Amino acid sequence: MNWSSPVTHHLLIAVFGILGLSSLIGWILKRRAVTETGRATVQNLVSRTNSWWVMVIVLFTALSAGRTGTTLIFAAVSFLALREYLTVTPTRRADHAALFTAFFIVLPCQYWLVHTGWYGMFAIMVPVYAFVLIPMLTTLGGEVEDFLERNARTQWGLMVCVYFISHIPMLLTLEVEPLRMGPAGLILFLVAVTQGSDVFQYVWGKLCGRRPIVPRLSPKKTLEGLVGGVLTASLLGAAMFRLTPFPPWQAALVALALCIMGFFGGLVMSAIKRERGIKDWGTLIEGHGGMMDRIDSLCFSAPVYFHILRYFYTRD
Repeated sequence: MNWSSPVTHHLLIAVFGILGLSSLIGWILKRRAVTETGRATVQNLVSRTNSWWVMVIVLFTALSAGRTGTTLIFAAVSFLALREYLTVTPTRRADHAALFTAFFIVLPCQYWLVHTGWYGMFAIMVPVYAFVLIPMLTTLGGEVEDFLERNARTQWGLMVCVYFISHIPMLLTLEVEPLRMGPAGLILFLVAVTQGSDVFQYVWGKLCGRRPIVPRLSPKKTLEGLVGGVLTASLLGAAMFRLTPFPPWQAALVALALCIMGFFGGLVMSAIKRERGIKDWGTLIEGHGGMMDRIDSLCFSAPVYFHILRYFYTRD
């Protein structure tokens, strides 16, 4: 991260200024809340704000440590997400070898490829080699009941929690110009737009949401919230164009694509939660559920964003 860049200074002031203002508002509302419902709402706001403080500090700390620090942080994110995912999906004793391999061989190898910048192997290691390795190991357990479903769950977990998320630190390997803030700005743009879209969809949904998009999967996701959130986050992307090689209009279009992919990422993961009969993936992050509850939208938007940059904006 280029700490001497004015763009970096402005971003830090904006991010921590917003968080500081949110904390102040939460403190004021907490003192004024008189009803149980009001206290519960304010406490939820305070918990979410405190969680964002932690996540923002961790992200900036990782980016300041360069490619190594960022890779290690996102490797830990993938590990926690994969653990949450496989904890709520049924497995058998015969799956233990495949699960051990997923956690302690495939995941570290994928992030080693990120660290070395070996794109060719990075692009195929999970969707090709891990994809065939998992059922090979499962067959050795000799258990045939639900064989297809068990292997598909593990393969899907590796794709979503490891392969998709590993595209985020892989952004640091791209030779993209001009970048006023350095490659770290690419990651900040992705996270700010995708996560900002989630927040804006929530806010717009609360303000004017009337028509649920898919009531059985996520009754709180409304058409009004989606449109308002996506448009607002797209404008946010246009305003943050200095973090990227895009001019403002291209930044808005890329942000629009990220918002749409992020929405469907959240919707797909909601479908899995409904199928498993759970509300959240875990309780790791106060006010936000588990790790998967925070990165579900990034799972779908990160690979799309990476390949937009790699195929249209890199020098090679």
